[in-house]
Amino acid sequence: MKVDREGVGFHVRIDGVDDATAPTVVFANSLGTTLHMWDGIIPLLPAGLRIIRYDKRGHGQSDVPAAPYTMGALVSDAAAVCDACDVKDALFVGLSVGGMIAQGLAVKRPDLIRAMVLSNTAAKIGNGPMWQDRIDAVMDKGLGSIADVTMARWFSRDYLMSPDLPASRKMLTDTPAAGYAGVCAAIAGTDFYTPTSGLRIPTLGIAGSEDGATPPDLVRETVDLIPGSQYELMRRVGHLPCVEAPEAYAKILIDFIAATGHMNE
Repeated sequence: MKVDREGVGFHVRIDGVDDATAPTVVFANSLGTTLHMWDGIIPLLPAGLRIIRYDKRGHGQSDVPAAPYTMGALVSDAAAVCDACDVKDALFVGLSVGGMIAQGLAVKRPDLIRAMVLSNTAAKIGNGPMWQDRIDAVMDKGLGSIADVTMARWFSRDYLMSPDLPASRKMLTDTPAAGYAGVCAAIAGTDFYTPTSGLRIPTLGIAGSEDGATPPDLVRETVDLIPGSQYELMRRVGHLPCVEAPEAYAKILIDFIAATGHMNE
């Protein structure tokens, strides 16, 4: 389906039970990927869930407005997708910038989220000069110019030798440069340490032992801001564990769904 917010169209997919009264899980993916990043885990999740995925602005089949973007816009986009799907009290799973969106949405729209998974993310990622260098490279030379170094930062040594790597690389290089740069600017301007520390909802953090983008200690530091949160470290995977180890990742999600009683709503 398509969802419009202020003239920007978003590509949204619903799997599982297409019923607003069903327990709902919303997924938000990382910079330089599409909703297909989650393809490996969707069939492994329990029957009876309504599963919502969407492409961020500037990514996949969503529209590409002019850069730069703000985190406030990305959070409002997520809220618009949720509202269009009549979401209430969802479990929100966000990876990397998707995890930043989760934090912002939990603060801005607590009616939408009853529990969240902060996967391979942080309250603050990198710094302004680092992101500006990335923006300049992409706008000058395209995504292909950063693809190899990004793959090395994203994935474990095992996956870098996998026949599946080219598909992940293509997902990155197919991303519009303006969309990628726009989201880079949003990340660069975000520091959620204070608002995230005020959250009081069930939260699970997931980190990859070989994540070069958001190392385990950074993920743990953010998750620890929320009292009562849980933390899982996945071994021999990098920044996109749902891609590298879908079965293990899905099991962690299923255990959290059960622990939060989300299937019983």
